[in-house]
Amino acid sequence: MRRAYKFLLRPTSRQAGALAACLEDHRQLYNAALEHRRTAYRKAGVTVRYGDQSAELKHIRADDSDVQGRWSFSSQQATLRRLDKAFRAFFDRVKAGRKPGFPRFKGRGWFDTVTWPKDGDGCRWDSQPEHPTATFVRLQGIGHIRVHRHRPVKGRVKTIAVKREGRRWFVVLSCDEVPAEPLPTTGAVAGVDMGVASLITTSDGAHVPNPRHLAAAADRLADAQRDLARKKRGSVRRCKAAARVAALHAKVRRQRADHAHKTTNALVRDYDVIVHENLLITNMTRSASGTIEQPGRNVTAKSGLNRSILDAGWGVFLRVLAHKAESAGRELIAVDPRNTSRTCAACGHCAPGNRATQAEFRCRACGHTAHADVNAAINILRAGLALRDAAEAA
Repeated sequence: MRRAYKFLLRPTSRQAGALAACLEDHRQLYNAALEHRRTAYRKAGVTVRYGDQSAELKHIRADDSDVQGRWSFSSQQATLRRLDKAFRAFFDRVKAGRKPGFPRFKGRGWFDTVTWPKDGDGCRWDSQPEHPTATFVRLQGIGHIRVHRHRPVKGRVKTIAVKREGRRWFVVLSCDEVPAEPLPTTGAVAGVDMGVASLITTSDGAHVPNPRHLAAAADRLADAQRDLARKKRGSVRRCKAAARVAALHAKVRRQRADHAHKTTNALVRDYDVIVHENLLITNMTRSASGTIEQPGRNVTAKSGLNRSILDAGWGVFLRVLAHKAESAGRELIAVDPRNTSRTCAACGHCAPGNRATQAEFRCRACGHTAHADVNAAINILRAGLALRDAAEAA
């Protein structure tokens, strides 16, 4: 398996300045490469690709040895590949008929990651193994940086990235050949219905509440954002106010991830087979504002629902669940969510009126009553087991 490990860096003041300079120089390289592509196509109709810009990189480093020449060649190639990936995604969206979103120039604060594609090429993990109590990572042009390694690293380190989050620096390791850690079998299966009132409801009738971390921090965020709006652009006080807003959002993000890890740990520990809805969260949270010619309806209510869905963190939950299920040797099945909340788990009758309220399910055909989310979770489980049986029969 391939896994990522994220650790806090503890750079000295000199190293922190060098890390910031490294990010800034890679940002300028990204923007220059983007301008090169735009200008070549606009003036000469020529398409510039990654191979062309990578071949020119050695000349750029030779001409600007004091700035671009001090960093790793491989990390600069990774930055050019990042731009190339943005263009490929742009053309894929054009072909699919979606909103194109042409690649944009990265301003300060919008470029926070530098990647080294190979351990040992401009970077080295655990660069001082003889040190008895600390772990270091060496980065070309910066030196040996102390790492707060709070857990062991398993597998083979493949790539190393440095990321800035607010005033903190992190190192992210991507490792191959990470061994699985299978859990003992339990023989239990479960369907999982995801919602806003309860984060998840299982077919066994268990409810995991939605902590609503963003809603809990809404007042503090509103105060911090009002304070930010009053500050003059470019001032030191505005930078401090922006840092406070970012710190509040970061705390919410960490709380949401922590809750997802704890909830998914319990699921993979208790069940061998877990069935969940294949939710298209991007489509579900799309704005209902519409256009000037055709304005949307219930825009305020829809925006509130979108905020609640995003605050629940369904995407984070499903991603963490997939990783933990793979590592634990559990089977994860995604099913089509259509009509799972309208179908009676007792007789199979499907009608919009079966769901009397958000929490109550009452079948119009047989009179079966149940909690609406539990009824949906049972339908999800049956659909997943049917898919599993069909796959095994084929």
